[in-house]
Amino acid sequence: MIKKIMGTAIAAAFVFLMSGCTAMKMGTTFMGFEPETQEAYAKMMDVVDKSGDPAKAMMLEYKVADDVTNEDVGESIHALAEEYNMRITGDVKMFTKEDAKPDEVKHARIFSLCSLHIAKVFLNHSRYFGGFMPCRIMLVEYGNGDRYLITMDLTLAIYGGKPLPDEMLKLALKVKKAMEEIPQKAANGDF
Repeated sequence: MIKKIMGTAIAAAFVFLMSGCTAMKMGTTFMGFEPETQEAYAKMMDVVDKSGDPAKAMMLEYKVADDVTNEDVGESIHALAEEYNMRITGDVKMFTKEDAKPDEVKHARIFSLCSLHIAKVFLNHSRYFGGFMPCRIMLVEYGNGDRYLITMDLTLAIYGGKPLPDEMLKLALKVKKAMEEIPQKAANGDF
């Protein structure tokens, strides 16, 4: 009887330890990654699996309310950037195509934002963070009138590798918060 109980317990432990999720979680933990790392990559891969679009998997999207004009969006982003201690480093109208088909981009405008202090800290840590700078928000309007604000999801920049030093993590989370809340508020005309 004891052999049967021990055999069952060992078999159950073996199955638990070798299951994909448990082994993956143990692997990321043993490699020194943040607990959020596995979840961030899994979320990204889920979007890629469903849409086939890796760019979509790395972005956040906010639908612009019908009663908010493109000019309102621009004013909101400029005002909110200051509120979040970010600097507008660029505001470029890429193009406007008056005769755009319903599923074509009619208008595109890019807002570039940066916290110069935070940028210096991250560049001194790794020059490769420069690829994320400055943070951008793109206003995209389609021929059918649908409008979106698109910005990079900074989750993988923060949790995609070895843990950031505590002070850098706090700074990164401030930028992440700003780059999620600014377009969300601007899309709703809140500023």
